[in-house]
Amino acid sequence: MRAWTQERYGSADVLEFAEVERPVPGAGEVLVRVHAASVNAADWHLMRGDPYVARLALGPRRPKEPVRGRDFAGVVEAVGDAVTELRPGDEVFGEAPGCFAEYVRAPVRTTERKPAGLSFEEAAAIPLAGNTALMGLRDLGGIRQGAKVLVNGASGGVGTFAVQLAKAFGAEVTGVCGGRNGSLVLGLGADRVIDYTRQDFTAGQDRYDLVLDLVGNRALRELRRILSPTGTLVLSGGGVFEGGSVLGPMGTILRGQLLSKTLDRRLRVLTAQPRRENLVALREFAESGGIAPVIGRTYPLAEADRALRYVEEGHARAKVVLSCLPPSGP
Repeated sequence: MRAWTQERYGSADVLEFAEVERPVPGAGEVLVRVHAASVNAADWHLMRGDPYVARLALGPRRPKEPVRGRDFAGVVEAVGDAVTELRPGDEVFGEAPGCFAEYVRAPVRTTERKPAGLSFEEAAAIPLAGNTALMGLRDLGGIRQGAKVLVNGASGGVGTFAVQLAKAFGAEVTGVCGGRNGSLVLGLGADRVIDYTRQDFTAGQDRYDLVLDLVGNRALRELRRILSPTGTLVLSGGGVFEGGSVLGPMGTILRGQLLSKTLDRRLRVLTAQPRRENLVALREFAESGGIAPVIGRTYPLAEADRALRYVEEGHARAKVVLSCLPPSGP
């Protein structure tokens, strides 16, 4: 099969679209023919081995997982031992390493049936970003009916899901984004949009019950300022505590976790983990119309390197998706 592999850390130039051996599913796994995959910031961080401290887990000299990609949607080709939840022919979506390929070996615990009515490209856009938004709002943020919620980074991959999920939970939503994306965020259901190029959203009089920061470009004291007396601040990666190339976002996570346990119990740091039960919840939201994936750009699998370069620039609108099947017919 064809897949995007890398033998060393670096820019997209180190990637090679090459023939590799098709994986074989083990116990508790399925083999999926990938129809679509989505591109996340995590993909280029892994590609570059950035931050450096992450290489202790990823591989000190080269990636332990040579094939990039995390989100997929496709059709089950084969199942491993002890798999009863899925069978060949099922349309599925989920998270697993090595999705920028024609086939991926995926654990059943992070794989779920594809939402009915969605294309493979739309389904592939959901797993990592949707799970991050869901856990940030529901699990860490304790979102409730009528809560005032602010999403900083509302037009990005996670932000577009966060706005929709917050509305589905019955919240009053303010989205922060650039001016060109204001209509997109309003169209997703936001009650109000703040253009960060024209207005400092931390300097106003409004107070929020939940602030979900997906950007990491503001000081912690500024974000605390806009919380209500019982409000919660959820940080998802980002760079509120700048860690540089050694720690990077992990510096944010480590310091944020320390503060949340000692000085500020209203602060939560999100490290989203893939879970099948969350995929089930996201599938149900999609099938009921609570969320609709927004795709900003689509690339063929053969141009995954271009897609990674675009996402790495940091200004991608909504989700970037790879279409992994060859075009059908003339």
